[in-house]
Order: sequence, then structure tokens, then C-alpha cells
Amino acid sequence: MTRHESPVALSIAAKRMVLATDLDGTLLGGSVRDRAALYDWIEEHRDTVGLVFVTGRDPEFIAHLTDRTGAPQPDYVVGDVGTTIAEVGPAGEILPIPALEMQIASAWAGAGDRVRAALDGAAGLRLQPTEFRYRVSYDLDCADFDAAAVATVEDIGLDVLISDDRYFDVLPKGVSKGPSLTRLIDHLGIRPETCLVAGDTMNDFSMLALGLPAVAVGGSEPRLIEALEPYSHVHRAEALGAAGIREAIRAFDLHPHA
Repeated sequence: MTRHESPVALSIAAKRMVLATDLDGTLLGGSVRDRAALYDWIEEHRDTVGLVFVTGRDPEFIAHLTDRTGAPQPDYVVGDVGTTIAEVGPAGEILPIPALEMQIASAWAGAGDRVRAALDGAAGLRLQPTEFRYRVSYDLDCADFDAAAVATVEDIGLDVLISDDRYFDVLPKGVSKGPSLTRLIDHLGIRPETCLVAGDTMNDFSMLALGLPAVAVGGSEPRLIEALEPYSHVHRAEALGAAGIREAIRAFDLHPHA
């Protein structure tokens, strides 16, 4: 079976538009009313709108998100800051796609223990308790942070991503939300011009800069807005969170009923 013969792949590739969105501050951001309006709109148009979560959150969190927040269930997930690429089963289970994760696993090469040892006691970093598969993540205290930690990680041959001045993620070299989303789009045969990407912090930069229709929602991290200055294809929304996504759908004329 080729990639385009799967029923799910065919359905999302044929849809009028696909929303590939960050969660915190983006799909889950804004007022209760604005979130409900976007979620209801997506559900009403599931025959023409595909949904991909592109997030720093892990599969366990994502699997229960719909029950906790009322957010619509995605078709696919790029999670763990790009280190998980998965489809979503009928019961909401997150099912990694091995063919798309092989390069990620190879680039990581079981580096978790080496990273934790190298950064043990590093100033301004507090190890997050979740055991991720292909990343190590820390909470960041900017007041105490010693930037030497970045060089320590780079010496191991890995990448550092600092976002929202709160998170310090150690990732496989060359892996982040943008490259992983590109891999998924290519795999599914989604037409790039139909895919709106949405985000609000620096860990969204790599996908917002891809050249696809893109929106930095209202209230985005100032450092992200500054980094996006050269990119004319990115819509800077005035509305916060979910309302900013709806604003961008209209701005790009991606769906006739937005």
C-alpha cells in the first residue's frame, strides 16, 4: 500500500484546508467564547477541514486533551517539539508513524542519559519529570541561567531551543516543529498552499517560517514577532489565540465559510 492509499491520508489531502496549530496560547488561547467558536466551526466543517496539532506537548497529554478542554480531536500530531510524528486513532490514541520517525530516532541516538548527566546542576535549569523519547526538557529560570549550557549541548551534537523565556529543550540535530511538519505534509500529500500554520512562541518559528500560509496569533512572544519580521507571508493577528486563527483563515481566504 502506498502512502496515498490509506483512507485517512486520502481524506486529509483532499480537504479544502488543513490547520496545523500549536496548542498553548494558540488553539487553547483566547477567550472561552472564541475558543468555542473555533472548535465548533472546525467540527461543523470536518468534511473540508483537516487538523494537525503541532506542539511541545507529549502524546499522553494530547490523547486526553479533547476530554479536558473540548478542543476538537486532531487527525495527526507533530508533538514533543517535533520529535513525535503520529496519526490519531479512532479512540484518540496517538500512534507514532515509524517511517517518519526513523531519522529522528537516528539523530537522537539514545542521548537522553548523556544530556541529563552533562546538564546536571546547570544553573537556571530544572529537569522536567516526563521521560520523553527523543528529547530532554527543562524549565528555565532566566535570572539564574548560565548560557554555557547551550555550548554543552552543542558539543554533544544536539540542538537547543529556548522558548517563551521559560523552556529549554534539547532536541536531535535539525529536528523541530517545522522540519517534522514538512515531513508529515509530504508523506500525506497535502498541498502546501492549503495548510495554515499557527503559533505564538519561538518554538513555533521553524514552522511559521516554512513559507506556508502562517499566523502569529495576538499576544505572541515578542522575540517571535521580531524573528518573523523578514517573512511577509506571515499574518500578524490582532486577535488572541483561537480568534487569531479564525482571523487568519479569513485573511488568507482559505475557506468560504470562515
